[in-house]
Amino acid sequence: MNTTPTDPPSCGASHVDAGHCPLCGQPNLCAMEQARLTGQPECGPCWCTQATFGADLLARVPEQARGKSCICARCASSH
Repeated sequence: MNTTPTDPPSCGASHVDAGHCPLCGQPNLCAMEQARLTGQPECGPCWCTQATFGADLLARVPEQARGKSCICARCASSH
């Protein structure tokens, strides 16, 4: 009987910090993430709800961070 585990879910997984930009690593100032962390409601919509993110910029986000970490305003405005 083989008791060796086969690829446990955590094997090779990397932690994604939702409070930091996946492109530059700086704080992304995501209001939704801050509300989640603090338990306090947002005081208004996040800046990103009014921003446009081009397909070329989104393609630069590492696969493991897609849908988990917001791009910061600086990176969004520089592309």
